[in-house]
Order: sequence, then structure tokens, then C-alpha cells
Amino acid sequence: MPDQEQTTSIEANVESAEAPPQMELDPVKVQAFQAQLERQQNLPAGIAAGLLAAVAGAVVWAVVTVGTHYQIGYMAVGVGFLVGFAVRHFGKGLTRPFAAAGCLLALLGCLLGNLFSACGFLSAQGSIPLGDILSRLDFDLTIKLLTATSSPMDLLFYGIALYAGYRYSVRQVTTEELQRLVREKSRAPSP
Repeated sequence: MPDQEQTTSIEANVESAEAPPQMELDPVKVQAFQAQLERQQNLPAGIAAGLLAAVAGAVVWAVVTVGTHYQIGYMAVGVGFLVGFAVRHFGKGLTRPFAAAGCLLALLGCLLGNLFSACGFLSAQGSIPLGDILSRLDFDLTIKLLTATSSPMDLLFYGIALYAGYRYSVRQVTTEELQRLVREKSRAPSP
């Protein structure tokens, strides 16, 4: 059973969508639609999909960075969008926990992208298998690698990625769905 905050958030999502001009939303249809949306929400599925998207995005980021020998900041933004869309598609959420999950998973994807890139460079420069480097990572070494390979500009791209993860993790009511909630008005007889 959803809590009051979730129900209020869902109502706000439905009511904030603009109804076509000269049309009125049918409260009975809106209530049924809200109940349907609440049943479809699945936070664990959204988190799992977002986690997979974060790791996949980080791997692509590292491959591109190591392959080009250049860190492209837009890779972080791509990870944020990828995570957001994965959380939204699989979680079908309308509430803040989905947005928060998207934001945090986008941050994780960005950190992993930088970490995997640093490990890839170490592997290439030292002719050490990547698996060996990854297996030796501990918390202290991870922090050292991330601080040594980060720049202040990363914060800008991380911020955009976090916003994308937050913003795109929440399902929006479409115009087509909204049109199905319109109250049928009775037509006045023609003179």
C-alpha cells in the first residue's frame, strides 16, 4: 500500500500534465489510473536495471577513454541519461525514491567510469592484466586512483549526470494517457 507522500506525488504528476483545452479530467478515471500506476511501480527492478546501466556505461566510458587516450566529459552525461532511462523503463516509478535511485546510480556509474579508465591506463602502461589490477583494488587504492585522475571539470559533468539520472528516472504521464482521463461531456442538442 503506497504511503501518503507517494499518492500525493502521483496525483501531482497526473494533475501537472496539461489537459487539452476545454476538457475536464474525470475524477473516477484519474483515480483508477493512479491505482494502475501505483501497481506498476517496481523500485527493486528499477534499481537493478539502473545498476546494470551504470556498470555498462562505465565500461563503455573506460573503453573509449583508454582507446582515445582522452577523457571525454560527456561520457559522464551519457551514463546519467542511460541510468535514468533504465530506472524509468524498468521501475515505472512516479515518486522521489526512483529519482533518488537514478541520481545515486548515475554517480556510481561516473565514479566507476573514472576508476575503470585509470585501471585501463595502468594495465596498458605496466603490461599488467586488467583483471589483476581490478582484483587488487581496495578502498584506499580506489580513492587514490580517483583523486589522482580527477579534475575540477569532472564536477561539472558529474553534476549534469546526476541531474539526468534524477530527472529521467521518473515516469511522466503522456498526452495520450491524459486524453483517456478526460470526462465525456454531453453535447447540447443542435437547434
